[in-house]
Amino acid sequence: MTAFFPHSAAPRGLSNPQADAPQAADLLVVGAGAAGLMCAREAAGRGLRVTLLERNAAPGRKLAVCGGGKANFSNLSIRPQDYRCGDAEGVFCVSALRAFTPERLLHLVRAWGLPFEERAQGRLFLKAPAQRLVAALTADCQARGCRLLCRTPVSGVRVTPQGFVVTTPQGELRAGAVVLAAGSPAAPKVGGCGLGYSLAAALGHAIVPPRPALTPFLLGPDSPLPGLAGLSLPVRLTLPMCGSQQEHVFEDDLLCTHTGLSGPAALKASLFWEEGQDIRLDFLPRARLATLLDAPGAGAQTPRGLLCRHMPQRLADVLLPPELARRKIAELSRAARQALDAAVHAHTLWPVGLAGLKQAEVCAGGVALAGLDPQTLQSRHVPGLYMVGEVLDVTGLLGGYNLHWAWASGVLAGRAAARRA
Repeated sequence: MTAFFPHSAAPRGLSNPQADAPQAADLLVVGAGAAGLMCAREAAGRGLRVTLLERNAAPGRKLAVCGGGKANFSNLSIRPQDYRCGDAEGVFCVSALRAFTPERLLHLVRAWGLPFEERAQGRLFLKAPAQRLVAALTADCQARGCRLLCRTPVSGVRVTPQGFVVTTPQGELRAGAVVLAAGSPAAPKVGGCGLGYSLAAALGHAIVPPRPALTPFLLGPDSPLPGLAGLSLPVRLTLPMCGSQQEHVFEDDLLCTHTGLSGPAALKASLFWEEGQDIRLDFLPRARLATLLDAPGAGAQTPRGLLCRHMPQRLADVLLPPELARRKIAELSRAARQALDAAVHAHTLWPVGLAGLKQAEVCAGGVALAGLDPQTLQSRHVPGLYMVGEVLDVTGLLGGYNLHWAWASGVLAGRAAARRA
């Protein structure tokens, strides 16, 4: 079995594989994150000699800190429509998601001895540090004979009649096939970069400009909500139809910040939001204000007094028109009631933008999907070249969807590379 050292340092008394290992492989995987590791595991398990090339000092750096360090590693209700694939929804993901379901992933997690739990909305979290998931997957790759070279950035990939030549500071490596699994520029503090984009572009693939996704909304100075920084509550957030897009509705928690809106509802909506598009907020998603206004005994109350029993007072004071807030409910005209209903159930905002890639959990954009076969994730332009994970223009919702895409796309490409070999 080929030696495998996760931190690119051989134990005392053993040689360093970077110095002694042969330069040829059946498959070179550029990037040892979630997608790259899973792809390497799958391909090696089917008999390929696999080498992973990782520019960081250790594999799985972003995976080790995801989910607050507890790894929201998948979701029980994974569906193609939970993904934005280019300008469409989900179709490109179908083959990968069928190839590797949440149930199959759970089988692996159990086999690795990792405790996990299901949380609201089908989210699957570890009950242990995410670093244990990295270690388990790394050890599984080791058991299948993979070789990992850390601190090995790739500067180029070229095609030859015999296969591929990958250039690194340690020298050139050769293989019959290459997988680009180098992630995206999102979250640069934990290793995000645009290497995969530049390598793909040099090999003839179009790149959709990257943009932040699963990131907070920014609001202008005229919006009252940033003045409620720290306030969190459940809402229904709606993105109205925009161009060819359908209406999107997200019911989840919203967090007001000093610059705009965050929390799960906002982060999910940011994936589908287009510049200039408005958003609508329903601050009482589980009740109807009209029903509350008509309840027995409500007529003697004020709208402010009534709403303060159903939402934070600070929010009620922002939403209610001052001329209506302290009037008796029994005195309100039909037009006044409609104005209150709109303020509470259809509060409309026009974000000025999204927070940048430094704050984004993932990145939308990337390698254009038209250049790949969705059945294998192999390049349509360069036979033997595969791309997986976040390097592609595929982005999922918040809640474990993006990590599951990493697993599933890695499995699909690893199987395809093994069949081709």
